[in-house]
Amino acid sequence: MIESTSPAVLCLASASPRRRELLASIGVVAEVKPVDIDETPLREERPDAYVMRLAREKALAGSRRTTLPALGSDTAVVCDGRILGKPTDQAEAAAMLHMLAGRAHEVLTAVAVTGPAGLLEVCVATRVYMRRIDAREMAAYWATGEPVDKAGGYAIQGLAAVFIERIEGSHSAVVGLPLFETAQLLTRQGVPLWHAVGNAV
Repeated sequence: MIESTSPAVLCLASASPRRRELLASIGVVAEVKPVDIDETPLREERPDAYVMRLAREKALAGSRRTTLPALGSDTAVVCDGRILGKPTDQAEAAAMLHMLAGRAHEVLTAVAVTGPAGLLEVCVATRVYMRRIDAREMAAYWATGEPVDKAGGYAIQGLAAVFIERIEGSHSAVVGLPLFETAQLLTRQGVPLWHAVGNAV
């Protein structure tokens, strides 16, 4: 990732290196201030409402720790209406891939940004088509260590790219941040895009 000497123009209320890298790719330097919130889904909460709620809570929590606009985001892999979290062990990771393989599933990413315009938010849905995966491949993929901290047990921007036949929607949203929609929210909050490009080193 390109490092910049430019001052931060945004607070990223997330520890995700992927989100920081995505922001950097559009020239937005962020100060990283992870927040600790309860991510347990509420009873009968829809997946879209769930990711929106978490993005909103993260942004608001982040805004209390900075004078900059604050961005919160959350991503969920959804199959048959079920939210697939991060696998706790190899068996759970294999079960997730077995559920996703050979069919389409949905990835929901919500973004919320606080700032002069108030609280702005958006939720982006992307349809992901995954090819069939046999048990040997699942075991080999688990052995790489990549699935451990990934929602749904895979990383589209990583080694699991070979499993993805196609997507309908935003690739960057599946990685962790829909850049088109995020850029619109940031612009409305007065956060400059490409701020770090001229000063990148």
